[in-house]
Amino acid sequence: MPQKTANELREIITDINNELARLTQLQGQIHQAQTEITNNPALSSLLYESLALKFHNFYTGCERIFQIIASELNGGLPSSYDWHRRLLIRMANPQAERPAVLTTETAKRLEEYLAFRHVVRNIYGFELDPRRLDNLLASYDQTWSAFEQDIRQFLDWLSQLTEHLKSLS
Repeated sequence: MPQKTANELREIITDINNELARLTQLQGQIHQAQTEITNNPALSSLLYESLALKFHNFYTGCERIFQIIASELNGGLPSSYDWHRRLLIRMANPQAERPAVLTTETAKRLEEYLAFRHVVRNIYGFELDPRRLDNLLASYDQTWSAFEQDIRQFLDWLSQLTEHLKSLS
């Protein structure tokens, strides 16, 4: 990990917490979309497009946290055509001076949302597969909960490191 001061680590913690707050807000919107799909079957195709965008945003928010960690603590982002996938994999592996950010199981769950984000970016909304959206919706709460728990544990580690550095100065 590039040498960081306690103040720099606090800023990283703040940045990650800001992204978690946005993801928490998105969670409410995903639940609202789920309710609307159930209550308005006539509008389901339109609502599925909205849900697809929300799942796209969910993974994008997760990845923003990964980018903060990789840029600030690991020294940079992976490069090449599959950098998104490689970034996710790196988050499930401990690095020289930091623990794994995610469990292997959480990373595996998030792979589905990463793959789906690619689909959303490359097809028309009317081409979405409602069954795939239903599957993502069925696994969303567990995925979000696991992700949030993993990130909070990582934030605890960062906070302890911050306090340790502060005590040394």
